[in-house]
Amino acid sequence: MVDRTHLDRQDDPAVTAEVERLLAQRTRDIRLKGEIKRLFQARVWSQTAKIIRAWMTWVAFLDVLTLALNLVMLPRSIALSMLLPGAIIPPVAAAVVLVWRKRRPSWVQGVSLITGMFLILLSIVLVGASAGGEFYERHLNIMLFVAITAIIIFGVPQAWTVTVAALALGLYLVFQVQNPGLEIGNAVAATLFFASGILATVAARRTMTILAQKTFLFELRDRHRVAELAEANDRLELLARTDPLTGVDNRRRMTETLDHVWGGGGKCPGGAAMLMCDIDDFKKLNDRLGHAEGDRCLIEVARLIRENVRRDRDHVARYGGEEFLVLLPSVNEQEAAIVAERIRECVEAARLPNPGSRVSRYITLSIGVAVQAPDQAISPEQLQRQADEALYVAKQTGRNRAVFHRLESSSLLGARSMR
Repeated sequence: MVDRTHLDRQDDPAVTAEVERLLAQRTRDIRLKGEIKRLFQARVWSQTAKIIRAWMTWVAFLDVLTLALNLVMLPRSIALSMLLPGAIIPPVAAAVVLVWRKRRPSWVQGVSLITGMFLILLSIVLVGASAGGEFYERHLNIMLFVAITAIIIFGVPQAWTVTVAALALGLYLVFQVQNPGLEIGNAVAATLFFASGILATVAARRTMTILAQKTFLFELRDRHRVAELAEANDRLELLARTDPLTGVDNRRRMTETLDHVWGGGGKCPGGAAMLMCDIDDFKKLNDRLGHAEGDRCLIEVARLIRENVRRDRDHVARYGGEEFLVLLPSVNEQEAAIVAERIRECVEAARLPNPGSRVSRYITLSIGVAVQAPDQAISPEQLQRQADEALYVAKQTGRNRAVFHRLESSSLLGARSMR
């Protein structure tokens, strides 16, 4: 699996552009380099390492099994002659497995693999050469077969694959030339014959690697496109739940929040307060200063409200044209009164111009406050309706004030009455 750093690099615009360029080429012309090459190597290393370790383990196991069977089935002198060169394979395979247990520098792994393959192939040839006779030619062919299986299944760099192929053919040629039962011309001809097969295998391995690289490029491109789509969906979701002008929640989002806080029941655990805030004489602001100034006012008021509530617990939403609804979970009347008055004072102190206001030359807020005690069963709709009723009282009694909703009467917060 690609680590977090590599995942981050996949979002690099340069990587994305290079992926598109490579996919636009013919498949056979694909050549990975730079960051994409490193990403690919990180992507395939785990699988490649598992294959190499498994191959080495099985080769060592089969070597030990073959030597044991030889001791049972072959004449003792021949079996013993095979024992020493055959004993090379298990420790060599174990060393390669050890190197490939974790990620190491590429040159270390390349040297270990190529050296290990050379010693394994040499061991197989020496077993045949030591036994002589029919075993000589047979083990040369076994050596080529072992090399071909490694070339096919090892998803390693092309240079490593070619090196293993060259080592196998070189060993075959050297030992065939020294074969007492074979003329030099026949030895060269046999080497050329097997060389064509090994070169075809190397070419097939190259094709498999290119196809794996192309699949990886498609994966990178698709992952990038999926990420772009996810970002677009997140933006759409944000737009669907956020007021685009002020950046606070919109009415839909607040409705979802209320349903979540109340949990579908008639009680809000810990109680809650609602503040319905309305900008006084906002229409006159638009008429006098224009809608652009009105928008600026809404943005600033939303910011001021957010600065005066708990960011980690409270919720602010633009509920109408110039109305803002504030939800304060787990507060009592006194705490709600403090927050409401702080918001009102902060907006008034900001001295945002409103020359047409009947209250002041600056922007002011009227706030209706409704509180649900923890032991009360009041739905969010009822609590909001109470906040609306309190806001109406605040408007009727002079504006620029916060008013609590009472079942019997209304109580003013913010002692002064502005006319």
